[in-house]
Amino acid sequence: MTPPPEQGRNVVITGGFGFVGSHLAEQLLARGDRVTIADLAPNTVDTSMLFREDPRFSFVRTDVTDPDSVDAVVTADVDMVFHLSAVVGITHYVNDPLRVLDVNVNGTRNVLEACRRTGSRVLLTSTSEVFGKNPSTPFAEDDDRVLGTTRTARWSYSTSKAMAEHMAFAMHDAYGLPISIVRYFNVYGPRQNPYFVLSQSVARCLRGERPYLYDSGEQTRCFTFVDDAVRGTIMASEDPRAIGEAFNIGSMVESTMSEVVDLVIDTVGHPAVTSAEPVDTRELYGSKYEDIPRRIPDTAKAAEVLGWHLETDVVEGVRRTVEWARANPWYWQI
Repeated sequence: MTPPPEQGRNVVITGGFGFVGSHLAEQLLARGDRVTIADLAPNTVDTSMLFREDPRFSFVRTDVTDPDSVDAVVTADVDMVFHLSAVVGITHYVNDPLRVLDVNVNGTRNVLEACRRTGSRVLLTSTSEVFGKNPSTPFAEDDDRVLGTTRTARWSYSTSKAMAEHMAFAMHDAYGLPISIVRYFNVYGPRQNPYFVLSQSVARCLRGERPYLYDSGEQTRCFTFVDDAVRGTIMASEDPRAIGEAFNIGSMVESTMSEVVDLVIDTVGHPAVTSAEPVDTRELYGSKYEDIPRRIPDTAKAAEVLGWHLETDVVEGVRRTVEWARANPWYWQI
């Protein structure tokens, strides 16, 4: 269904007002695609101001848990659907796991069914969390998933995104639905809701407040700058070899949480902030939460098939994130 490149694609982004979705919309519009964002409303950080005047942009209020709402936006003239709608964030996982499961599982089923009817290609965004606490790192795309008990609400997100992947692969096998999956590893950058570890640290430091450091701070993550994540997403949406496949998109450089928070403190350089404020997640969330000690992707498949490589290391990415936030004080005053 993909039209000639000079005409651009007719694209729908579910969850397009979110952090990654807004960056993706920017890049697709810059390339000449026509972009419809299907979302409930602008996020805490209103990203629609970046492209609301572009004549190739449109917004359709869409609840992915409502099949009729999805059918109204995923129509026969849609070439590509980027499905990013999801409930994300630890507070949601532990306080409202039913909503997490409803949006991430039932919402995905509705989007996939609509694409099956229209023949639209689908790019499903997933997460490093599907691997759970598998102790064998780095994670290759088909490595085992290791999770905790279903009584621990924290695992609702990992399970919901894995179910979304199962449905995508099943629809591909049963109906030939042209799907591709990208799994993000700790994406960060300008405009990220100041709720997550790195973005929250940036916002708090700019306000002259100590950033939070959860538990020992020795947990490790591989932080991926948003431009790199979006570039990998677009590559996977275009390459015919990506159909029916999943790809890890992330940095392979491991950083402890303590190292990254200290990097933010040093980069912001606020005189009142010299150290982090420790937070005990057991006290904060109780038995509903369990942390993951390490997350490291194996990105050899993305490199071989897509030609994707990380271009922005965490030092440069944090510098660019802080630079943007400093120039936009409304952001860190939220």
